[in-house]
Amino acid sequence: MDASILATVYAYTAVGVGIILAAAGLGSALGWGLICSKYIEGIARQPEMRPMLMGQMLFTGGLMEAFPMIVLGMAMWFVFANPFVGALHG
Repeated sequence: MDASILATVYAYTAVGVGIILAAAGLGSALGWGLICSKYIEGIARQPEMRPMLMGQMLFTGGLMEAFPMIVLGMAMWFVFANPFVGALHG
């Protein structure tokens, strides 16, 4: 196997992982922004609902934060156990 092909696969994998992580971070930031804005809107409409809305906001935010962590795990798999390099050997 040519070393330049292997280096190209690693380089493209690193670029792809960077793009994937950037998209996950951007999605998480946008999600938190939307969740918090709707929370504030809900409190402005009905201030007595604040405790219930806060619990729902934190629960939804926690579920939404799981997505970037899953993406991070998948990105680490691509970096450290690159399946594309194994496909070159086969």
